[in-house]
Amino acid sequence: MQHTPMRTLSYAILAVLFVPFVAGGQSAGDYVIGPQDVLSVSVLEQADLGGKYAVELDGSFTFPLIGRVHAGGMTIRNFEAELKTQLADGFFRNPQVTVSIEQYRSQRVFVTGEVRNPGSYALTGDMTLIEALAKAGSTTQNASDEVVVVRGGKGAEPPVAPDAGKDTVRVNLNDLQSGAAGTHDLDLRDGDTIYVARAEQVYVFGQVKNPGSYPIKSDTTILQALSLAGGVTPNGALNRARVIRIVNGEKTEVRVKLTDTVEPGDTVTVPERFF
Repeated sequence: MQHTPMRTLSYAILAVLFVPFVAGGQSAGDYVIGPQDVLSVSVLEQADLGGKYAVELDGSFTFPLIGRVHAGGMTIRNFEAELKTQLADGFFRNPQVTVSIEQYRSQRVFVTGEVRNPGSYALTGDMTLIEALAKAGSTTQNASDEVVVVRGGKGAEPPVAPDAGKDTVRVNLNDLQSGAAGTHDLDLRDGDTIYVARAEQVYVFGQVKNPGSYPIKSDTTILQALSLAGGVTPNGALNRARVIRIVNGEKTEVRVKLTDTVEPGDTVTVPERFF
């Protein structure tokens, strides 16, 4: 085929418009294209070749001049090389093109449990655990401080037995949000299920402003549990607060200090003070 002067001009190289991944040192070129992803392709000075192309269920789509091209299962970088090769085969000299992901549709994560909007969410190239929880409306007030991520599943069911032969990661949200040493936000993978468990409960009764049950974190103290119940009333004997705990299946009164940590299922009682 003869190359016209117009066609011998430099055409855009297939380059990825993604911002590089922040986490894990991974670049956007490593994103694996899948069915229903929408690619945006533009060719310098050849607007008729550019456009938005939806990857079909078989992983391919029709591209001008070439016909069917297969993209599913390829990284952006590998697809770049493949499309460049096909355009150079009898069409253009040193073809140059720009490709980006217009819409992520093939890869998803699932968020379940104590979040405001549980469901499945499109996995963008650099999505982290914190970002996925934000998309789900963040955790509820009844959420525990531990999140379980079941890696690589294909359903949105909460992990019934997270340790039973499945690759799981446990993350303490308090440590993650506070930037505690040794904690890092988790990069998500296609098919991950994020499960936010319901917090354990303690019961607060007696001379407190709002008796009832309250969700606790793993490090909640007796004093903090009383604060959840609105604090002690003027008639309460704070120094005589007591805890009823189930020990070996039996209710037992435990001597505690206000700075001691409560345990799930504890009943904290504040008696009336003597006048």
